[in-house]
Amino acid sequence: MRAKTAEDRKLIELFDPIAEAQGLNIVRIRMMGSSRAGGARRLQIMAERKSDGDIDVNECARLSRAISALIDEADPIPGEFVLEVSSPGIDRPLTRLEDFEAYEGLEARIELDRLAEGRKRFRGVLAGIEDDHIAIDLEGEAETAMIPFAWIVEAKLVLTDELMKRGAEARAARGDDEDEDEDFGDDDFEDDVANDDEED
Repeated sequence: MRAKTAEDRKLIELFDPIAEAQGLNIVRIRMMGSSRAGGARRLQIMAERKSDGDIDVNECARLSRAISALIDEADPIPGEFVLEVSSPGIDRPLTRLEDFEAYEGLEARIELDRLAEGRKRFRGVLAGIEDDHIAIDLEGEAETAMIPFAWIVEAKLVLTDELMKRGAEARAARGDDEDEDEDFGDDDFEDDVANDDEED
């Protein structure tokens, strides 16, 4: 789920070592738009610090510069595109098995690539993991669903009072200023990147 397409998977293999060298994890990569549609595509990279799951604008800028340098050298993306490096945000996507354990007790939406219990979409409170399955207490139902992690195509925390409270507590524990917004959005650091070898 960190990468959705074959192109995304190729890029994440290239970029993971760069992020790791800076003490960061890449949460998700998405190349958006089509090279055939005209105009610039958008390469969205969400990252966070390994130590505490946070990231600031300076770290986003540093990662963006390092990835841009690699792109200039390796030339893995045809055509023009906009590189966007950001925080996952407070209502973050859940892309790794350990995310579902780390955010146990919080509400999430999950979408599958196939039917399970007669549906593809689930909403409820995360109840941990068991082997390679996600446990979720379904909204309005007295049951816990067990979902294979491999079936999940999208998962995201739901912005609730409980999630906001946890975010505020985390900021307080780090000693951040109260008016500092940790969810600084998906467009905090963008670079326009042009590739000279554009497709015809």
